[in-house]
Parts: sequence; structure tokens; C-alpha cells
Amino acid sequence: MGKLRKSVSFILLASLLILAGCTSNKESSSGGNGGSNSKSGGGETYTIGISQYVNHPSLDAATEGFKKALKESGLKVKYDEQNAQNDPNNAKTVAQNLVNSGVDLIFANATPSAQAAAGATSDIPIVFTSVTDPIGAELVKSMESPGGNVTGTADMHPDSIPNTIKFIDEQMDVKKVGTIYNAGEQNSVKQIDEMKKAIKGTDLQLVEKIVANTSEVKQAADALVDSVDVIYIVTDNTVVSGLESVIQVAQSKDIPLFVGELDSVKRGGFAAYGFDYADIGYEAGQLAIQILKDGKKPSELPAQYPQKLKLVINKTAAKEMGIQLKPEWDELAEYVE
Repeated sequence: MGKLRKSVSFILLASLLILAGCTSNKESSSGGNGGSNSKSGGGETYTIGISQYVNHPSLDAATEGFKKALKESGLKVKYDEQNAQNDPNNAKTVAQNLVNSGVDLIFANATPSAQAAAGATSDIPIVFTSVTDPIGAELVKSMESPGGNVTGTADMHPDSIPNTIKFIDEQMDVKKVGTIYNAGEQNSVKQIDEMKKAIKGTDLQLVEKIVANTSEVKQAADALVDSVDVIYIVTDNTVVSGLESVIQVAQSKDIPLFVGELDSVKRGGFAAYGFDYADIGYEAGQLAIQILKDGKKPSELPAQYPQKLKLVINKTAAKEMGIQLKPEWDELAEYVE
């Protein structure tokens, strides 16, 4: 009887061990970060977390460009998209949510979102775009050798602000240049510093108005127009989110409105030396492909500046702002209606 009990116990124990082994094998075959990758006949599916700082046409175009690159690559991808609604604290929450969910890669769209993502993980690869100063934002050690787990595409061409100031100085009969920006956005502070450098050596004077949120943009524009001859809005997320109010004020006072990117020209800005945000989003997507498909590390992939820069003038905006188009601009600019 004792021998029979021992035999039954041994058989039960062996069965349990076999079952445990099968369960362990099933779990390990799923692979990936926290189970975010799945392999099922058709290959591996990657989960990409998208942290976008705010919705406006430029950032939206960058996200669409990123997705286009991934779609063309043939990789199987699903997205976890989250938006910080122009709030730095929300950006931190979004970043932590994506890290906790174990995504394979984070696409961070705009400086605050990229900074929040970098602060939340040193392991998950991060690809940014729409970042004005990646080095100053402490996202990369250098553009050529990013180091760490972060790389991406910047949204300020080194020549864009100098070229804009040169055009204002040489082609417009003005003296005072007004600008509105959020001093809490590191990307904006960098651009204002570049604007001040570009203005040195000219007869232009810079007049600044600082806002903390989009609701203050209209009031700042109203306060600015009576003391300036031209307005220049850089790629500040807070102001660009409320750009229509600046356009309205500029039109009512016949003040030329220069902007920092081409999407704002389409919205009613007079002119910009810029590039398509869809392009830098696409270029960021190509970096992500190299990480996911080719096994590259972000530290091995140089961060990039925009590849294309052009002057675009909105003819309708020029008319609304009382600007007489000059024939010589035909060789300098592309026109949109």
C-alpha cells in the first residue's frame, strides 16, 4: 500500500513538472518588451508609443510623416498614441504611461515630450522630431554622436532665422520687430537667442512679449502691434496653437507676419523660411526603422537637421496685411494663395 502511494505521488509530481515546462515555453516564445512584440506566422509586430505635445498642423504633419515611413518599410506596427495637450506635466505622465506599457520604441513629437520621455527611460529607444535644439535640451551629446538611447530630427535649420531676419532687414521698410513666445519652452528661448544674434549689426530692434499659455496670445498680440512694424513668430508650440489670433491682429493693423514654418504660412502667415514638417517626421521614421528592423542603437544614429529649406510667401496674406509684392521676390520665393 505504501509503495502504491509513493508511485501515485511520483506520477502526479512528474505530470505537474511537465505542465509547468509547457507553460514556461509558451510564455517565453512571445518575446519582446513586456509582451509588446508578437510573432505569428507573418512576422514580428512592434508597438510604438507616440507622445505628441499638442495638436497643431505642424506637429500633426510630423506624426503623419513618421507613420508614412513605417508603413512604407513593411514593418508590422501598432501605435499607442497619447497627447499632452500642451502641458509639461501631462507630457511626463504620457511618457511614464508608455514606459509602463512596455512599448518597443517611443516617438516623441516636440521638445517637452522628448525631454519627458528621456527622463522616463534610459532603456527604451526614443526617436524625437520637432525639437529645436536637441543639444541644449540635453537629449543628445552631439548631433553626430547622440549617445544614450535618444536620437531624432530637429526642426530648426541653422539658416532659417538668419535668412528671415536678413529678408526683413533688406526687403521690408521696418525698424521694430515684435515677437511672442512662451519662455517656458526651451525650444523657443533658443530661437529668440538666435534671433537676437541675427539682429546684431542691423538697424532692427526686437520687442518681446511673453505668454504662459495659448489663452494669452491674443492679448499679447494686441499689446504688441502698436509698437512694432513687423511680427515674427518662431516655432513656439504655445503661440502656434493660437496663431489665428495673431493673424487676425496682424491683418487688422496691416502688420506683416513672418512665421517659423510652412504650415503657419498656409494658415495665413505672410512668409517663412521653412520646410515641411511631414519631411522631418518621415526622416525620424527612417531612424526608427533602422532601430527596429536593423537592430541599430540610437547612439549609433546621428541626429539630423532638416534637409530642405525654402522661402514661401502667401499672396492672400500679403494682400490682407497690405504688403506690396516685389518682382525681385519671384526668384527668392515660392508662392501659395
